[in-house]
Amino acid sequence: MIQAEHLTKRYQDKTVVNDVTLSVHVGETVVLLGGSGSGKTTTLKMLNRLIEPTDGKVWLDGTNTTQVPPHELRRRIGYVFQQVGLFPHMTVSENIGITPKLLKWSPDRILARIEELLSLLDLEESLLERRPHELSGGQQQRVGVARALAAHPDVMLLDEPFGALDQITRERLQDSYLRLRKTLSLTSIFVTHDIGEAITLGDRIGVMQHGRLIQLAPPSELIANPANDYVRELMDSPRRQAARVDALSSNTDKGQARQSNG
Repeated sequence: MIQAEHLTKRYQDKTVVNDVTLSVHVGETVVLLGGSGSGKTTTLKMLNRLIEPTDGKVWLDGTNTTQVPPHELRRRIGYVFQQVGLFPHMTVSENIGITPKLLKWSPDRILARIEELLSLLDLEESLLERRPHELSGGQQQRVGVARALAAHPDVMLLDEPFGALDQITRERLQDSYLRLRKTLSLTSIFVTHDIGEAITLGDRIGVMQHGRLIQLAPPSELIANPANDYVRELMDSPRRQAARVDALSSNTDKGQARQSNG
């Protein structure tokens, strides 16, 4: 569905993405995982030409993306930002419907699509005439996803869409995304720095470090056969966190037992 070949981005003498090659199949979610400055977001933005690569090519359904005008390409590739990026002067309905309107869909068709997406994303119709500042963080992110999906894109790009939210809201949105992905058979690339989120959402995880794609594989393979110490440390992180929780729980149980015996 979407393929990147030897993608590279340099700014003067600094290389921020270095020779990245990857493919994402129809209905698959690939997660790009890595710390700040690893090149995840720059790679994502090169896929829809928000940033033009210094070298390399991107193919969308067999078409070289340089042969497609950028505005047409971006209508085929939905993009969800961490900061949401909703237009503050527009209502929820207007935000979701903006791309179909640009494509000259009929008002009835736009409304039907908006109502369909509200249902898919567990948003109430009463929110349609509200402005973004009247929504919670989780609602804003759902609207952002709805807007990206409105024109039936071929591929979805998601740049840490839940990163600024509290943990409980984040987990709810991860569950919603999994249901949505299954319902729509979404083809998507999801950027995160959170290993738990990557394991939860990714069919395959691409670990990035210093602009390079170190390893791209299913989570189970990354855990069993990490390519280097950095990948191993990332994959061990959930176990370390679980061990800390278990230790705290054990200490709490022992303290309660002592109080009972006392």
